[in-house]
Amino acid sequence: MTPSAIKRAIPLAGTRVVVVGLAREGAAVAQFLAHHGAQVTITDAKPASALSRWLEQVQALPVTLCLGAHPDKLLNPARTDFLVVSPGVPLTIPFLQRARANGLPLTTESRLFCQLCPAPIVGISGSSGKTTTATLVGNILAASGYATHVGGNIGRPLINALPAIAPADRVVLELSSFQLEYFHGRLNRQAAIAPALRPLFQSRSPSLGALLNITPNHLDRHKTMAAYTQAKRSLVDYITPEQTAVMGRDNAITRQIGRELAADVRWFSRNGPVQTGAYVADGQIMLARQGQLTPVCRVEAIKLRGEHNQYNVLAAAAIAEAAGADAPAIAQVVTSFTGVAHRLEVVARQQGVTYINDSIATSPERLIAGLNSFTEPIILLAGGKDKDLPWQEAARHILKQVKHLMLFGQAEELVFHTIEGQRQPADALSVYRCGALAQAVLQARALARPGDVVLLSPGGTSYDAYPDFAARGEHFKRLVLSSEQPGVIR
Repeated sequence: MTPSAIKRAIPLAGTRVVVVGLAREGAAVAQFLAHHGAQVTITDAKPASALSRWLEQVQALPVTLCLGAHPDKLLNPARTDFLVVSPGVPLTIPFLQRARANGLPLTTESRLFCQLCPAPIVGISGSSGKTTTATLVGNILAASGYATHVGGNIGRPLINALPAIAPADRVVLELSSFQLEYFHGRLNRQAAIAPALRPLFQSRSPSLGALLNITPNHLDRHKTMAAYTQAKRSLVDYITPEQTAVMGRDNAITRQIGRELAADVRWFSRNGPVQTGAYVADGQIMLARQGQLTPVCRVEAIKLRGEHNQYNVLAAAAIAEAAGADAPAIAQVVTSFTGVAHRLEVVARQQGVTYINDSIATSPERLIAGLNSFTEPIILLAGGKDKDLPWQEAARHILKQVKHLMLFGQAEELVFHTIEGQRQPADALSVYRCGALAQAVLQARALARPGDVVLLSPGGTSYDAYPDFAARGEHFKRLVLSSEQPGVIR
């Protein structure tokens, strides 16, 4: 969509927009809006000193900055047409609640992109596996000959790529619950929206939406499973009968949601055949279309470790096939793909010890998946910031599967006491409270023996010490590859 086409589709020139939250998406959408003639004000509760990385990206733009607080003067409907909210900003903050009370509509960069994108969009979400699945789908569609654009919660915001996206292209968006809670049309039911801007706020799901699974996650943000599930549902709630949803059949919540949809619903499953979608049969990944079967590859040909990655491959196969890919392209990618950065990423093999970066594992469920990917003795680095999630099941797996446990970060005490509360006299696990990741790596290195796996699979987010899981993973890699000598924490 060219800049002139965007202007014809939605007259952004002269609109008065407040961007709430100057981070990755906030900076990107501010650039986009300013380039299309909008009058942009950026507000962030953090001071300028904490935002230098993002201020560099907007300093040349004709925008107004309100930093260090969210002033109520920005919520005057006579001076503001709508707000674009960064996904890291909770909908519940008083500033946004006052905005809604004043009749101001809210949106996000990802929703704005979906309303303006001329190409079919594949939206992928779930409590786990969405990054690997989205990457696989993007690679498969590219291998099938489509010009493919991958972004959203993975990689980069795509809003400024709109001029390069053609109607025949394919777009793959990984979408988090933080992004999706702004997709529900009823969010702006009471808002006063200018007629020319109404298309930006209509209820709309991507033309192909995939919900992989829904399990407890981000309850520190959403508070209840009902609210968390409701946010996820917006990905498929507005799909029309002519559009397609791909759903995980082995997860109780996505199975029920899929049964409620009027769309063309396709399934993926490890536990039995499906009529349309993808499943495992006799050790093979199979594509099914109304009962007609096409083999893709043997399960043992998949290079990704762990049963959870079989789900990711099945999901990717079903999604990519629905988006226009063929079985040879699917087989080519899933039998050569070795993973995304920070997901069971091999960092180094030193003196017979393998160091694995699984920093993207930000929930206890994903920590368990990481543990289940190895048969070798494991030295686990766990902690970070808890998301108000239960740790009991993870503690049972740690006691059973881990040789030494290095705890770090804000959740250190929580995890320690959960494990100690379940420990039995025969359990041989040794636990070290390390405080920070650097000390955890030093301790793990000192204890590791040939044949061991040192696994960073935190189970918590990075926000107690790092801007995101990628920064935490990069720090882990630097620590592993550094020349520092082992140290022992007493």
